Amino acid sequence: MVIGQYKHCLDAKDRFRIPSKLKKGNDTEYVLLKGTNGCIFLFTKIYFEKDLMPKLETIPTFDLDQQKAIRLVLSSAFLVESDTQGRLLLPSALKSYAGIDKTMLSIGLINRIEIWEPSRWATYCQQDYDVVASILGDKV
Repeated sequence: MVIGQYKHCLDAKDRFRIPSKLKKGNDTEYVLLKGTNGCIFLFTKIYFEKDLMPKLETIPTFDLDQQKAIRLVLSSAFLVESDTQGRLLLPSALKSYAGIDKTMLSIGLINRIEIWEPSRWATYCQQDYDVVASILGDKV
């Protein structure tokens, strides 16, 4: 289970470490891609291949809306491998998409990590928490 929020920085070469409390196992390969609301999604390569790709493969070839969604998502995906010091390179296209300069937040969300620019996350979080509770309702 991946939960929590951690603030950290990119180094001079746009590399970062996944916070230790968000790491699962000894994974060294990850998939980074454009997420929702201006964040970046980070999945382990294993999860991406075993759980997400089979779902995407079921989308009909001639369903134009769903095919467009797959194209947009997968064309923004980058396979990254951690170096000997456990750092991952944040591709410039994703760095620009998320508005990240140096500081970033890693948010654990069960099966993925979301990477946010801190002020963008703060703006996103301004939603009234009572509204959040009503949306989740009896799911928790």
